[in-house]
Amino acid sequence: MIVQPKVKGFLCVTAHPAGCAANVDEQILRVEKSGAISGGCKSALIIGASTGYGLASRICAAFGCGASTVGVFFERGADAERGRPASAGWYNTAEFTKRAREKNLYVANINGDAFSDEIKAKAIEAIKKSPLGKVDLIVYSLASPRRTDPKTGAVYKSVLKTVGEEFLSKSLDTDRGEVCQAKIPAANEQEVFETVKTMGGDDWELWVNALDEAGAIAEGCVSLAYSYIGPSLTYPIYREGTIGMAKKDLEKAAERIDAALKIHRGKAFVSVNKAIVTQASSAIPVVPLYLSILYAVMKKNGTHEDALDQIYRLFSQQLYNGNCLDFDDDGRVRIDNLELSEDVQNEIMKIWPTVTSQNLTTVTDFDSYKKEFLKLFGFGMDGVDYDADVDICAEI
Repeated sequence: MIVQPKVKGFLCVTAHPAGCAANVDEQILRVEKSGAISGGCKSALIIGASTGYGLASRICAAFGCGASTVGVFFERGADAERGRPASAGWYNTAEFTKRAREKNLYVANINGDAFSDEIKAKAIEAIKKSPLGKVDLIVYSLASPRRTDPKTGAVYKSVLKTVGEEFLSKSLDTDRGEVCQAKIPAANEQEVFETVKTMGGDDWELWVNALDEAGAIAEGCVSLAYSYIGPSLTYPIYREGTIGMAKKDLEKAAERIDAALKIHRGKAFVSVNKAIVTQASSAIPVVPLYLSILYAVMKKNGTHEDALDQIYRLFSQQLYNGNCLDFDDDGRVRIDNLELSEDVQNEIMKIWPTVTSQNLTTVTDFDSYKKEFLKLFGFGMDGVDYDADVDICAEI
């Protein structure tokens, strides 16, 4: 069938198999051209492995370090009878698997609810079958709107709200390409609690405990989770909002996990990354407009990075290659330093109050925002014929 993008708000309900494959291939090629990472991981578990920072981590582990990888994700396969393509993460995983196995690398894919005990058990079984039989890297990169607690059966739902008072700010209607006002309501205590239970550090800790109990953690194992802080401009909706409360809980979990991994001469930390276009970030009010300005400024001064750039830099300049991690005063690793540099943020603050619907495409890089968003779903890739029939079925 011929697959075209169908965008509804912050969702694209179609994905292009050849485009997603081209996107993964391009990332693999960049890692291989950047050079092998010495002293890297040998066996990695990536929880949330099919898109964004999780996919970038899996690519860097496999094609930068030569590691076996077990990827956990929750993706949808194609429905050929209804003419419904698979999700982008499904196609990403299919291409990653194909390319990794061509390099004779061990690959295992676990599709299902990462919060469940069942999926944890399946992942551990796959790890036991890997060449090392254990993992020396655990990456936690989940973004989910809801979670079922495996112990109690309680269902928690996350919300994108402020904490304390409602917040009114300039934002961006990405469908219309218009600057607008966004009113973000304040969350009640239950909503804050459920967001923390969904997106905080509870499940990360359960994963590490399960791996430890199963004897699947190698000596020197490193575990890391990804977070975002951002500028004061986005604090009310992010760092000081419900999501921020969850990320602070993630940092507390990192301290407990770090103590547990010390028994294995390992460590755990939170990596604070740069803002990028993802399906999750596109859903957060204010952020798409901020990203459009950020991309314009960082591309102009030559410091722009995407997810793969960030993770390759983390792996090659801090985590491995004989380097040491550079922690901030709160024990976090910061690879958002280029985004939060004084010159970048000063320029953003000059542009922010001047943006209107009329000058949006001249003072921001909204065009790049739209291109990066569609790229997440395999659209807009060079060398792909989007008018050609494609097979929407792919095996993972």
